Amino acid sequence: MTAIKHALQRDIFTPNDERLLGIVNVCKAGKKKKNCFLCATVTIERPVQVKVVKVKKSDKGDFYKRQQTWELRDLTVVDAKDASKENPEFDLHFEKIYRWLASSTAEKNCFISCIWKLNQRYLRKKVEFVNVSSQLLEELPKAEESVPSGESQSVAGGDEDALDDYQELSTREEQDIESMMEMCEYAISNAEAFAEKLFKELQVLDGANIQSIMASEKQVNILMQLLDEALGEVDTIEGKLSSYEEMLQSVKEQMDQISQSNRLIQISNTNNGKLLDEIQFLVNYMDLSKGHIRALQDGDLTSSKGIEACINASEALLQCMNVALRPGHEKLLSVKQQQQMFTDLRDTFARRLTNHLNNVFVHQGHDQSSTLSQHTAELTLPKHSPLHRDLLRYAKLMEWLKNTHREKYEGLSRTYVDYMSRLYEREIKDFFEVAKIKMAGTSKEAKNKFGLHGSSGKLTGSTSSLNKLTVQGSNSRRSQSSSLLDMGNMSASDLDVADRTKFDKIFEQVLSELEPLCLAEQDFISKFFKLQQHQTVMPPLAQPETEELDGSTASRIPPQNDHRHSSSEKDMVRLMMNKIFQSIETELNSLIALGDKIDSFHSLYMLVKMSHHVWTAENVDPASFLSTTLGNVLVTVKRNFDKCILGQIRQMEEVKIPKKTKVGILPFVTAFEEFAELAETIFRNAERRGDLDKAYVKLIKAVFVNVEKVANESQKTPRDVVMMENFHHIFSTLSRLKISCLDAEKREAKHKYTDHLQSYVINSLGQPLEKLNHFFEGVESRVAQGVREDEVSYQLAFNKQELRKVIKEYPGKEVKKGLDNLYKKVDKHLCEEESLLQVVWHSMQDEFIRQYKHFEDLIGRCYPGSGITMEFTIQDVLEYFSSIAQSH
Repeated sequence: MTAIKHALQRDIFTPNDERLLGIVNVCKAGKKKKNCFLCATVTIERPVQVKVVKVKKSDKGDFYKRQQTWELRDLTVVDAKDASKENPEFDLHFEKIYRWLASSTAEKNCFISCIWKLNQRYLRKKVEFVNVSSQLLEELPKAEESVPSGESQSVAGGDEDALDDYQELSTREEQDIESMMEMCEYAISNAEAFAEKLFKELQVLDGANIQSIMASEKQVNILMQLLDEALGEVDTIEGKLSSYEEMLQSVKEQMDQISQSNRLIQISNTNNGKLLDEIQFLVNYMDLSKGHIRALQDGDLTSSKGIEACINASEALLQCMNVALRPGHEKLLSVKQQQQMFTDLRDTFARRLTNHLNNVFVHQGHDQSSTLSQHTAELTLPKHSPLHRDLLRYAKLMEWLKNTHREKYEGLSRTYVDYMSRLYEREIKDFFEVAKIKMAGTSKEAKNKFGLHGSSGKLTGSTSSLNKLTVQGSNSRRSQSSSLLDMGNMSASDLDVADRTKFDKIFEQVLSELEPLCLAEQDFISKFFKLQQHQTVMPPLAQPETEELDGSTASRIPPQNDHRHSSSEKDMVRLMMNKIFQSIETELNSLIALGDKIDSFHSLYMLVKMSHHVWTAENVDPASFLSTTLGNVLVTVKRNFDKCILGQIRQMEEVKIPKKTKVGILPFVTAFEEFAELAETIFRNAERRGDLDKAYVKLIKAVFVNVEKVANESQKTPRDVVMMENFHHIFSTLSRLKISCLDAEKREAKHKYTDHLQSYVINSLGQPLEKLNHFFEGVESRVAQGVREDEVSYQLAFNKQELRKVIKEYPGKEVKKGLDNLYKKVDKHLCEEESLLQVVWHSMQDEFIRQYKHFEDLIGRCYPGSGITMEFTIQDVLEYFSSIAQSH
């Protein structure tokens, strides 16, 4: 083992500057034995690194090589398997568990002891030793005694104990030893003689040192004497320093007095500077020029120059009053006097400004009312832009008043609202009276007919008075059902298109006049009263936008002490607008009621126009007064539109057809066609197309239901004819108008028309060859019972003689006569408007030929070779139908 250790140290560890301290011959436990060596090594260089190296003999030659290396600090557990019995197995726990089988228990114990010592020295007991006897770890020499002397020295080897005492020679020491050994050539051959010589030389050196010390005693005494003299000089210097310190103490006291005086002077200068800054601050920010004072007390509020001077003076006054005083300023008498002067100037100017603007409001209101007469004949509203332009010069002064005197500001707001509301009320009522007269006609008869009395513009007429305008039917059929086609007091064909176009233009002009008026007034209020169109910190007023305000509520602007409960500035604008234009919504509803009373179809025009203006207003400002008011009126217009649709549906349900009258195209079907044509013209590119589509669906469903109802009740006209003609008319109408939302109803109308056409053809044609038809029905029943087709002729009731007898009863002349009577009957059933006679006649021809071919087929199959044929041919049938149609 010693030879192996030296070989490993020489070949593997010395080149890597490592020393081998422990070695054990092992193989892996439980596997085929492949011997290797576990070596415990340390590095020569510091810091020392302790490693466990697995060394294995190479397969190619007689030399060793490293196979695997572990750091000892990565070792966590050493498991000796059994502490009481001899067991060569042991485990080392690195990143995983390695199980080993040593060549002998003694080698295992020596290796574990080496690991334990290295752990104690370098790792501070971090490795855990399991199943290892304490005696082994504490009494290491006893464990080594069980190993042969050579192996014990090689495994445990006192190298580790001597590692700490060993000190490497320096270069100079190496050179001295080499020179000494060169002087004594026998140093290597006779070490004892060399050591004796060195000892003798050491004695000589020690004697020389003692003699040197004895010779220096005299010098020591001289040195002591010099030290005593130095101490005396130090005492003299200390005395002088004490006297100097006493002199400097008086100088220090004088300097302290001078420093205190300088500090007091500096404090005085600082205070004077601060006082000057305070005085300059008060003079700069609380001094109002004499020119500003004159402008506030006596400035001209009528001229532009005077207004500009007052604006500058008011802004300067506000700046002086709002200056942020520093602590203690308010206790100064001059500051109190200045503040009182500012307050007096503010109150004086606020009173002057309020009185002047009140006079302007009253004066402008009277001037505007005097010019109303020139607008009475025209459908236009007076423009207030001159008034707005004059008042906007005072906008900055109003903002000043709002910030300084809230009560006076709110008083001016109330005054403006009161005067302007009366002015606008007169203008709007006169404007709407002109609009109503133009709608109904300017003659006295029209005014009396619709109950337009005075300037109030209220409707006092009755429905019966409007009914007098209804034009009686244009043909006999409609005149018979005029009572059923009133359709909201008038049918679509009873009014000339020009009248409705005139109404549409008047209504559009009314809205076009109101829109800029309201927008201009709202813009003026926002600018003049400084009520911006954005939310402020004030909580919103708990009131819906669409609520109609009465006069007392709208005119009450919140006072200053309740300002925290008021609405936002945006809501204040709307409140003022509601008061000023409180009559607009009422007058619009009255005008809408008149238009609806004249012609219920006017609601279509109004719905389109009102929707467009609401859409325009919402794009400008969704919460504006105009948008809210027009939105409320739009609800009324939509309600009238829905009422018009429901009225038409209700009148469809009330239709009654006289028993002795041919039905034809039902009045409400024609009315729906006219309504759809009118609506498509009006609603082209309209914003509220969805409302019309919903109305279409309701109307067409009612038309379908009531067509079937009338068809079921009809006595003179067959049900199939009523259904066929009316659904054909509906299908034609929908196809022509191309109403996309009614595509499904169009397909349904076509289906119903086709079904009832076929049904009418079959029922009217019936059995033109009745006996022949009964004969062949019997033949088909026999075949169905199991009789072969070629044996049917042997049946007594269906032999060839019976067939010839039946065929002779239907010569061509009789068939033509029957078809002629059938044509006259169909002609009586069908109406002229729809022109379906030729369509029905052609369908009957096809049905007759189909029956004829069926009979010929039965004769060929059941009576083969008999030579029996009909008295007429298909060509004869075609000639019969053609000649009958031409003759009529």
